[in-house]
Amino acid sequence: MVQSSGSKTLRSGALAKSAGVSSDTIRHYERIGVLPRASRTDSGYRVYPASALERVLVVQRALRIGFTLAELSEVLKARDAGGAPCRRVYQLAQDKLKGIEADIEALKRTRRYVKKVLCDWEQRIESASSGEKSHLLYSLTDVVRKAGTPPNQFRRKKLT
Repeated sequence: MVQSSGSKTLRSGALAKSAGVSSDTIRHYERIGVLPRASRTDSGYRVYPASALERVLVVQRALRIGFTLAELSEVLKARDAGGAPCRRVYQLAQDKLKGIEADIEALKRTRRYVKKVLCDWEQRIESASSGEKSHLLYSLTDVVRKAGTPPNQFRRKKLT
């Protein structure tokens, strides 16, 4: 069996190498339904159609813009069943953008907060005698209280 990128089938190792991922990743994608089940050779090796390479590359690109494997599994299973999940993909991407914009705003708030902390610390260091402790890290409690902001403002990724 020839395993060049132009061949009709690829073993999992060749698919992984061509896609720039590990063989474990290929097996994981198959296990969660991102890749359809591979056929097996007589000796038990997984064999994927050449189209699996494009599928893995699509998954990698989608992961880079924030899609989760669970979301991709859902969408790709619908597609494989003959559905057209384009509206779902579009909605998910819009949600990703909203999340990114929320993260940017949180980062801006964090930047303002860190600037206040540094200003406070500069005053503490300047007013401290040589060798005197300024208690910079312990002062964070006071700065947070004065700023009136929650300590962690970032959204969490859903673990699905």
